[in-house]
Amino acid sequence: MPVFSTFRPLVLASALVAASVLPLKAEEVVVFAAASMKTALDKVAADFKAATGHSVTISYAGSNQLAKQIIEGAPADIFISAAVNWMDAVEKEGQVAPGTRADLLGNTLVLVAHGDAAKVEIGPGLDLAGLLGGGKLAMALVDAVPAGQYGKAALTSLGLWDGVAPQVAQADNVRAALALVATGEAPYGIVYATDAAADDKVTVVGTFPASSYPAIVYPVALLKGAADPADKAFLKALSEAPADATFAAEGFAILN
Repeated sequence: MPVFSTFRPLVLASALVAASVLPLKAEEVVVFAAASMKTALDKVAADFKAATGHSVTISYAGSNQLAKQIIEGAPADIFISAAVNWMDAVEKEGQVAPGTRADLLGNTLVLVAHGDAAKVEIGPGLDLAGLLGGGKLAMALVDAVPAGQYGKAALTSLGLWDGVAPQVAQADNVRAALALVATGEAPYGIVYATDAAADDKVTVVGTFPASSYPAIVYPVALLKGAADPADKAFLKALSEAPADATFAAEGFAILN
């Protein structure tokens, strides 16, 4: 009996020590992100998983669609929008965790063409309709998706919208608009510079003047109900040096 009494505490102590050095259970972070972030954010998520063991599941779509899904109760931990107004809508509905919202990234707007194409100067004098030659101008939904809204604003500011509006082919999100140009279904399109860099089947033929459209800002926030340590860890990682380097390499402006 004395031997057993001594042995049992030793076994328990050993078990506690072993448990203390085991890694924490891997968690899943669910992110809703603007479609234009896919190339860069996939890399950031992969690096985060390699470093922490926590997986990141990302749903990409137009910011408008994602915002509406969040407001309707879709389960997500983090939201990254390509425009301030859609994050505002989510925050107005009480879905943003207080004190977690921040401006993460910036972007620019470009005109892309299928394959090789000559450069053009984008301004009020551009004959964009003539450039299309009867073809379509691919854009994200101009009244709902940020990339489409920025694009329409730029064309309107430059006095070009009315001349090309009948030729605009609208897509659900900016990556879908990019795909129309990459496959040759549309000879030209308006996308973010970061999208253009993600597909070698398109050529940037011009950059829209920054003064022709509102500043492109990507706000990020933790959503209400996101309580796992991994959620907060990934939110923090999005603003740290490794992620900054990845975003910058894809053409984003770092705002944090």
